[in-house]
Amino acid sequence: MMKIHVTSVFVDDQARALDFYVGKLGFQLKNDIPVGENRWLTVVSPEQPTGTELLLEPSDHPAVKPYRAAIVADGIPAASFQVDNLADTYDHLTKGGVRFTQDPVDAGDVRMAVLDDTCGNLIQLVEIKDAQTR
Repeated sequence: MMKIHVTSVFVDDQARALDFYVGKLGFQLKNDIPVGENRWLTVVSPEQPTGTELLLEPSDHPAVKPYRAAIVADGIPAASFQVDNLADTYDHLTKGGVRFTQDPVDAGDVRMAVLDDTCGNLIQLVEIKDAQTR
């Protein structure tokens, strides 16, 4: 069996990213380990503290800037997070100052919205319709 242990998003500023992902989105800090000029900085869902970690990876590699510019220009999210109630999450985050680039919309079996993480990424939020019956 294989499962995802760590996945990552490239961020322009690790301190700002930590503030956003913990302070705005509600993730919990899992690891903060100095690695040279940067940090091994991971967050997890408070509902799954031993689950998949999200690495807030420094974006200083030369390939990152053009890659991210291209996917952001095309509106492609760098990551997708599932929420139980998109309307409530959207309202809470909007009131907290989070900027959405796409308001909630229906898309087949999901309802989704896209936000700007302030660190160079678009992040998709997804509510699976009828999740209780699956």
